[in-house]
Amino acid sequence: MSFDTPSNSYTTAGITVTVKTDFIPAQSSHQNSLYSFAYQITIQNHSDFTVKLLRRKWVILDAYGDQRIVEGEGVVGQQPVIAPGETFTYQSGSQFKTPFGKMGGFYTMLRLLDSEAFEVKIPDFILENPAVLN
Repeated sequence: MSFDTPSNSYTTAGITVTVKTDFIPAQSSHQNSLYSFAYQITIQNHSDFTVKLLRRKWVILDAYGDQRIVEGEGVVGQQPVIAPGETFTYQSGSQFKTPFGKMGGFYTMLRLLDSEAFEVKIPDFILENPAVLN
């Protein structure tokens, strides 16, 4: 993956979430209305507290306006603990029936010092087949 698209970032309570995306032509088929995308998420802890990522909630919208909600524990099978100054990066993907769509949502984090849970925004980002734009 090249993840050479411009990134979107958002900071909540000292936790910065940055997203980069990539279109995967080898796993996509215009004839079958199947478009595959990868995204890379980097979570940076700029706060003074160690946090643990407990849950994620994604709101996924395709170009037809069809919305999907995806929720679950952790990310890519992990519930990472991120100390102050540390970064956690992972890659995942999504498929659409349309050549572009939008994703966003939030993570539920736990501040380990006092077991306080809080939500961290995942910035909205566009997933697009670059060939459609030309």
